[in-house]
Amino acid sequence: MKITITGRNIELTDGLKSAVEERINKLDRFFSPDTPANVTLSVEKERQKVEVTIPMKKHIIRSEQVSGDMYVSIELVEEAIERQLKKYRNKIVDKKQQGGADFTDEYLEKDTEDPEEIRIIRSKKFGVKPMFPEDACVQMELLGHNFYVFRNADTDEVNVVYKRKDGAYGMIEPEF
Repeated sequence: MKITITGRNIELTDGLKSAVEERINKLDRFFSPDTPANVTLSVEKERQKVEVTIPMKKHIIRSEQVSGDMYVSIELVEEAIERQLKKYRNKIVDKKQQGGADFTDEYLEKDTEDPEEIRIIRSKKFGVKPMFPEDACVQMELLGHNFYVFRNADTDEVNVVYKRKDGAYGMIEPEF
């Protein structure tokens, strides 16, 4: 894997870099050698946060872990990604459509237990009326939800606004 390490509000010491490389390199058995892994270490008050993003052709594998100790966070994030890969292996790997090109042959050939089936237990239909993103945020707050789907009055595209962990708002727009 090609690991890129970034620090926010933290000095990237050799010890931290080697700890990240040691833990993330444990994932080498799943990925091809040229697969990129972006690791961001950050400190916010007493929170030591590690985010790992592995962009692939059809999926993005991502985990974020927070603890009081950066080395613990590094360990937790590696374990979380490994669990994701084992649990969703059959869902994210599709050799026929070349979605498995970023994975090692050993990982692709390995027999695994069937993961828990993903079930959609409820479906809703509703009208998507044109509105501005700010109005969509107000509507989301009025409903008490943490996201809201709407048709953007400026672009006429379906967008989603959502409440971020930091209390701010985010918006998801389609990219064609």
